[in-house]
Amino acid sequence: MSVLARSTRGMVTSPHALVSEAGRRVLAEGGNAIEAAITMAAAIAVAYPHFCGIGGDTIWLVSDAEGDVLALTGIGQAARDLPQFDAAIPTRGPGSALTTACAVDSWAMAHDHSQSRWGGTRSFASLLEPAITLAADGIPLSASQAFWLDFRRHEVEGWHGFGNIFMPGGQPPITGETFRQPDLARSLEAIARHGAREFYEGELARRIAQGLAEAGSPITAADLAATRTRQEAPLSLDYRGLTLLAPPPPTQGITTLAIMGVLAELGFDGVEEGSAAYYHRLVEAVKQAFLDRGMIADPDFARVEIDRLLSPEQLAAKARAIDPDHALAWPQPFRTGDTVYLAAMDAEGRGVSMLQSTYYDWGSGVVAGDTGIIWQNRGAAFSTDAASSNLIAPGKRPFYTLNPGMALRDGRPHILYGTQGADGQPQTVASILTRLIDYGMDPLEALSRPRFLLGRTFSDSRDSLKIEEDVGEACVERLGQLRHEISVIPASSPLSGQAGIIHRDARGTITGAHDPRSDGCALGLES
Repeated sequence: MSVLARSTRGMVTSPHALVSEAGRRVLAEGGNAIEAAITMAAAIAVAYPHFCGIGGDTIWLVSDAEGDVLALTGIGQAARDLPQFDAAIPTRGPGSALTTACAVDSWAMAHDHSQSRWGGTRSFASLLEPAITLAADGIPLSASQAFWLDFRRHEVEGWHGFGNIFMPGGQPPITGETFRQPDLARSLEAIARHGAREFYEGELARRIAQGLAEAGSPITAADLAATRTRQEAPLSLDYRGLTLLAPPPPTQGITTLAIMGVLAELGFDGVEEGSAAYYHRLVEAVKQAFLDRGMIADPDFARVEIDRLLSPEQLAAKARAIDPDHALAWPQPFRTGDTVYLAAMDAEGRGVSMLQSTYYDWGSGVVAGDTGIIWQNRGAAFSTDAASSNLIAPGKRPFYTLNPGMALRDGRPHILYGTQGADGQPQTVASILTRLIDYGMDPLEALSRPRFLLGRTFSDSRDSLKIEEDVGEACVERLGQLRHEISVIPASSPLSGQAGIIHRDARGTITGAHDPRSDGCALGLES
């Protein structure tokens, strides 16, 4: 059960209690928000291998106390020597392991920023120690990992090297059993000993490349060596006196901002939170923003008209296109995927908002040799359609669902937010932001309220509006009258994402929470 944490000295949030505790400890020992975030990023790669890992990517928003903000886009690129695809790109196996992994490099770039700009004193190696201990000594298997092991138990037989680590004996372990990853511990130890580039250019890199080649992936040692995090300016949008920030393309951060821009045009005057009118407004704003999402791609390979897509004229036109009495038909394809959200804020008000992922649950299912590293399937996010902006190409970064968020108030970090959930990310963010900003809820209340998900899911292939049952029968009935095709899902459903929030008010009081739908929590330092 998630609780509302409160502090004036610092706060962390993550989907796993042991990970949050590792980050809190860094803050308690005098570390800053970046240092706490690196520790949590490494630890969650051990504790939540079904959603993220060092074989995946990480995207950061980082701000000092004065609002000097940057985005770190740790996105791996497609292999230089790609196979020919006669049809769609596979979603599992070596045929989906087509992009390199940039998470570890992003940790190192964040660490450099901490030391050069924030006066950080913790060594990179020391920040990985909790993760190494968790991998070597083991942790109780989380309920989330047990669920996803059981859910995929009939699919994993052909996943390269997967069963030996995650399903020994062919049966998924149960919640609470001790789960150890000695091979991953050794890989993390090598990174701690030799630095982050060991993953890309050292002996570990050689073993990774060999393991991927043996599995049938086209990623080579040269591809790993070419992998670099980018430091970029975030996108921004004004909303109710706050500045909302999101990472740039190829992420869908532009989509999240567009949704909020449409909602700013519509407003919520006279609209009761949780009513059918409230959900209708959010869902239709999501649809309008998603209509333009096909234009988002790697700007090195395709033109992305950011200024036009976020222009006041464009957002106003989309708001006018929404019919308050009739839902827009929605046959758009839905991207699945999972990730973890982490955030940290220190006593000086410096903030980190980040997402880390291997794309689908369990990524490609390919373990790279004897490294214990499960590789992402982010290559499956590319298209084979020659007319698509997201057409796969050597060295290209795919369209990216990860988009952690941050809101500035008077130019300073005010809210850190983000969620797991691929296409569901902008939808969940719209729900929690409107509840925080327009309805004045605290982080836990905003996270606990019923949510929706537009599109297909694992259990329902219809392009329907999934909505949690605790919205009430009257709300569901009214949404049906508005021509939404409704699928009612359980309250606090895992389909609705695992979000986290840290909020700092003008007096310096920090409150935070992690989703009741997760295994995690927010932890603050005692004031």
